[in-house]
Amino acid sequence: MMLRSVHLPLGFGVSPLLRCLPSFSGLASLPAVASCSWSRISASPEGFPLDVPYSRQHGVFRAFRMSSGGPGTSPDVDAALGSAVAPPAIQMPKICFCHSCGNPTKQVIPDGEKKTRPVCVVCGKIHYQNPKMVVGCLVEHNDKVLLCKRKIEPSYGLWTLPAGFLEIGESAPEGAARETLEEACAEVEVLSPFAQLDIPHIGQSYIIFRARLKTPHFSPGPESLKCALFALDDIPFDSLAFSSIIITLKMYIEDTKSGNLKFHYCTINKRPGASPSDPHGFDVDQCLHS
Repeated sequence: MMLRSVHLPLGFGVSPLLRCLPSFSGLASLPAVASCSWSRISASPEGFPLDVPYSRQHGVFRAFRMSSGGPGTSPDVDAALGSAVAPPAIQMPKICFCHSCGNPTKQVIPDGEKKTRPVCVVCGKIHYQNPKMVVGCLVEHNDKVLLCKRKIEPSYGLWTLPAGFLEIGESAPEGAARETLEEACAEVEVLSPFAQLDIPHIGQSYIIFRARLKTPHFSPGPESLKCALFALDDIPFDSLAFSSIIITLKMYIEDTKSGNLKFHYCTINKRPGASPSDPHGFDVDQCLHS
């Protein structure tokens, strides 16, 4: 299944491991939960890596900060701005009804916890909302990479790496290969993990794998308009769908040109005050690579 809600708060889900509240009195007297609502967010940064100091005992990682402000952006200025404003609010859907018995929920802080959570007013089950795992492939072939043009929203008509939500019962590499087959009708051999990108404010975590075509055949799947191989200098950065894809491809180009492919970890944060539709409204920090 193609990733239908990349960078949307729809990516949240409820853990299958729901805990029963042994005893919780007075639920009916608690304030009613707010009405269910969803917010939409879809944006992508144009960023360039900027080195900042980082130390880690016995570590093999080097840190850098990528800012959507462009190559002239100072990491010191970014740090100062980041400390002057509050972090963006986390986008979460409301769980109005119990997924187990169907009765209403109310927002309470369960005993022994610090966060407000939806708790069923009848059976007392606590509903935990956990991030979604997104997996995909950066497919290499003859010094080119495979991209798919999206046939669905969000970001209809923009290019992306084949990626989507991991299914229960499959490993991350299996899910990445399946998404590539579904979106590009391409059978691939997964080589190694290339990047993990966490997007906390929408509850998604990406794992992108390097992969290669088993045969030089690919074609658009039902949710792709077209598929094509792009030389690194020809990647259409102005027409890429998501911040995670832009960041992954820029790191891949940098690694390829340096002759040293690495594994990367990054956190993508929405810039405070940025419009949800602003393609430059994100910073990438806490970035490590080995």
